[in-house]
Amino acid sequence: MRSSYEPLTGGRQQGRSTASRLYRRRVTHVLVTGGAGFIGTHVVTALQDAGHRVTVLDSGHPGAHRQPLPDTVAGAPLVRADVRDRSAVDGALAGVDVVVHQAAMVGLGVDLDDLPEYAGCNDLGTAVLLAAMARAGVHRLVLASSMVVYGEGAYACPAHGPVRPAPRTVADLAAARFEPTCPTCGAVVAPGLVDEDAPLDPRSGYAATKLAQEHLTSVWARQTGGSVVALRYHNVYGPGMPRDTPYSGVAAIFRSSIEGGRPPRVFEDGGQRRDFVHVRDVAAANLAALEATGTRTGWRAYNIASGRPATIGELATELARAADGRPPVVTGEFRLADVRHVVASPARAEAELGFRAAVGLTDGIAEFAHAPLRG
Repeated sequence: MRSSYEPLTGGRQQGRSTASRLYRRRVTHVLVTGGAGFIGTHVVTALQDAGHRVTVLDSGHPGAHRQPLPDTVAGAPLVRADVRDRSAVDGALAGVDVVVHQAAMVGLGVDLDDLPEYAGCNDLGTAVLLAAMARAGVHRLVLASSMVVYGEGAYACPAHGPVRPAPRTVADLAAARFEPTCPTCGAVVAPGLVDEDAPLDPRSGYAATKLAQEHLTSVWARQTGGSVVALRYHNVYGPGMPRDTPYSGVAAIFRSSIEGGRPPRVFEDGGQRRDFVHVRDVAAANLAALEATGTRTGWRAYNIASGRPATIGELATELARAADGRPPVVTGEFRLADVRHVVASPARAEAELGFRAAVGLTDGIAEFAHAPLRG
């Protein structure tokens, strides 16, 4: 996807700046789907703190919630409903100016039996929401997308330059051949930064549903003249993560092991590179994206990342040290749907949204090591 925004003012910088200033002075009514979840709760708090009026729609899906939903989230009223429920979504959109769409099943799940629920929650749910927004005349959307749409990250072969490695095979992983290779000569390739114009190559059921969300929202933007900011979250961590479930992020899985007196179990050789971004930074990115939807039309994607990559092994070691836990154990285990390296360029988000992550990994992990998790 390479479509981009056009300023509503026709491209004159002065008019665009004026529109932005007027927008910032206006309090908007924001519907946050999935607003009672891990990331959604932080997004709601940031929006409320910025003075916006917020309504939350959340189904309390068991993949994200083990406890009953509260009556409010950070003081915002909560509508208990599934985003696939047309009548409930129609009602929740009354008087709304912009939707921040966080509702989704996340993670790799258990097995392919999860696939219908992933497609239902993520893709059917998004389609129902977009149709309802069109009926209601709501033309501004912030989409929680994910770095999983890229598949593997960016790589370069010493002989052949930039390449797209094929998916890793069970035979290679079982033999501890974890690094991707050049599809032409078979040489190990060097990872680099992936930007938003990279080819999209989802390699899990979850990833495929996130890419489908991007396609659906792009179609919606073209047909309605609406504005979509798609935020491709990288590895989000922080207070309020769900405890160890098949749908948790790796940081929560490690934290649960440490709390249980067990060493974190690191898959492969621990050398997988990721960009870990704190959930408060993600909330700040949503706030910046909401402003962008008020000044532009069209569809645009942004990496939401710290710009400071680390390996999975480094994360486990840092977390164990901060929590006074047992040191990690590198197991050599693997999951076929995992990719090896995904490290983002955050340049577009900084240049166009004014977003730059503020929480460093050392400080963030020191907090996360003792922060409350979701039961």
